[in-house]
Amino acid sequence: MTDPTLNPVRSFVWPLLLAGGAVFAAAAPAQAQQRDAPPPVQSVAAQQPSRAQQLMGDIAPKLAELTDEVLLGDVWERPQLSKRDRSLVTVSALVALNRPDQLRSHIRLARQNGVTEVEIVEAITQLAFYSGWPNAISAVGVAREVFKSDVGAPPQKENGK
Repeated sequence: MTDPTLNPVRSFVWPLLLAGGAVFAAAAPAQAQQRDAPPPVQSVAAQQPSRAQQLMGDIAPKLAELTDEVLLGDVWERPQLSKRDRSLVTVSALVALNRPDQLRSHIRLARQNGVTEVEIVEAITQLAFYSGWPNAISAVGVAREVFKSDVGAPPQKENGK
């Protein structure tokens, strides 16, 4: 498992609703490795609380730990999908579930991972027909807000289109 403190995704990624205990099944091997391995050497960066720890660690420390170790340290690091594709999937799920608070940070992350504004808007348009018009309308408002706040960001190409 990679060190989640070195992961740029860590600051932005929020846990999604995972189906029936899948997160606990994935955590078991990591816990076994932790028991068998010597304690890791902590860097200065590792001593600072993660974004998940800052936002929920005081009330839900296990959820913050699972976010850091399983979601960010394992799922987002799997090579079967690029971070760009994972971002597009995550944005789509958050649009479909109508989760505007999490959508903001994931649209920003998707743009950092190479998804263009045009692609995000196209995904939202497609999702209007599958997840509901109100969800898409809400998502467009969130996307507009994020795009305006990222005005100083370098321009993105449309992936060769």
